[in-house]
Amino acid sequence: MPIAFKEWAVTVRALAEGEQLLTLRKGGIREENKHFELDHERFFLYPTFDHQHNNLVRESHHPELGRALEEGVWGEEEPPAKALIQDGGIPQPERVRLRAWAEVTDHITITDPRVVDGLSPFYVWTPDYAEKRLNWKRRHPLHILLLRVHRIPRPVTVKVREEYHGCRSWVEVDRELPFEGTPVMADEEFDRARAEILGVCGAAEPVLV
Repeated sequence: MPIAFKEWAVTVRALAEGEQLLTLRKGGIREENKHFELDHERFFLYPTFDHQHNNLVRESHHPELGRALEEGVWGEEEPPAKALIQDGGIPQPERVRLRAWAEVTDHITITDPRVVDGLSPFYVWTPDYAEKRLNWKRRHPLHILLLRVHRIPRPVTVKVREEYHGCRSWVEVDRELPFEGTPVMADEEFDRARAEILGVCGAAEPVLV
């Protein structure tokens, strides 16, 4: 079955629109070994709503939080976007729409908060939230994944199953999905941004796969 990578819906939108090409990961409490492992190098992007608050996203992208709710289908009783985003009480929808897939071009681990600060122009979260990701589970490094994202020709709606819930990175999608579509960033633009990000990471060790 196709593999999907769970990430905040607002981050998935940023990745699918070419506004961001990296993600940061420590690993959730439901990970097999309690920390993140890059088990797959090509995967679909699965929008999730757990812990998604407006005070953890840059003010410039607050409108995207409302639009991110469009990635979910709640049925007859759709949640009031502003109230739920404000208090973080967004429920899990009945279905989500997958509209992009990604390929990992680089996988780096870091422990230096200065690198996280240096990467702040390249993500939509607030810098303090990104630093919290680094500081959580201090014994484990923060994983930086650089992603070459492709938008699929037509969004695909999938039913949210019980096993998709919780703080885990990977889910198996019970539906056939093609790795088709076009890159969301032109080659030259992606290469330039990738080079800048790798420059910020500096001496950080790439992870051998």
